[in-house]
Amino acid sequence: MVKEEELLAKRLIDLSRQAQQKNIVVFSDFLNLNELNIFRQQSAEFYSGSECFGGYGLSERQMVAFLPDALCYDWRFPIACLKITPVNARFAEALNHRDVLGSLMNLGLERSRLGDILIDGSLAYVFCHEKIAGYIAENLTRIRHTTVMAEPASLKDVQIGPKKEFAEGIITSNRLDSIVACICKVSRSQASQWIRGGRVFINSRETLQATYVCKPQELISVRSVGRFQFLGSTGETRKGRMKIQYEKYI
Repeated sequence: MVKEEELLAKRLIDLSRQAQQKNIVVFSDFLNLNELNIFRQQSAEFYSGSECFGGYGLSERQMVAFLPDALCYDWRFPIACLKITPVNARFAEALNHRDVLGSLMNLGLERSRLGDILIDGSLAYVFCHEKIAGYIAENLTRIRHTTVMAEPASLKDVQIGPKKEFAEGIITSNRLDSIVACICKVSRSQASQWIRGGRVFINSRETLQATYVCKPQELISVRSVGRFQFLGSTGETRKGRMKIQYEKYI
C-alpha cells in the first residue's frame, strides 16, 4: 500500500474500534472503488460488524457503517439526496456528470462528502452527507451557464438509476483481460497491465488476475475508464470466437 492507502486502512480500523468501544454506529465518508477495496482487505482486523450503502442499490461510491456487536437501536445512513433542476428549462444547457461535480467542488466541498451523481435529461440527483445537504441547496445556484435550484428528494422516491448503453463484441475467451480489452477498446496487453496495476474491479472488488473467468451479470469497473456489466455469451462466430453482449454505464 502507498502511504495514503495505509492511512485509510488505519482510519477504518480506528472507526471500527470506536464503534465497538462506545457501542454506537460510526460512519465513514463516501469511499470510491479503490477505497472500498482497501476496506474489504482490512475486514479481518475490524473490531465490529459493518455495512455499506451509497443511497441506492447500484451506487458506486458508498459509506461504511461500523456496527457494534451489542447494537440495540434503529439506525440509518446519514445520506441525503438532492434533486437539481434548471430554473428555466427552456434555456437550460445539456449538463453532464463533470459539470455538476465541478460546480459542487467550486463550493469548497470535499469529494469524500459526496456520493454518486446521476443525470436524467435536464435533472440531476446528488447523493451527499446529510450535514452538507442544506449548504448545497442554499449555495448551488448555477451549473455552467444554467441557473439551477437544488431541493431535497426522498431516497425511496428516487427511481432513477445509471443509464446504460447496450453493446456487443467478439473475444477469444471470457478471460478478464480479453473482455476488458473488448469493452474498453484497447489491446489485450494494455488490459492486462490495467488488471495487474489494480485498476480493474469485479463487483467492486479489486481483481489482479488477468485469467479470471467472467460470469454473466458481473459488474466490471475500470478506473478512469468506466463501468460495464458483462451480460454473457450469445454463441460463436464461424471462426470459433465468442460473441458477447455487455452494457456500458454512461
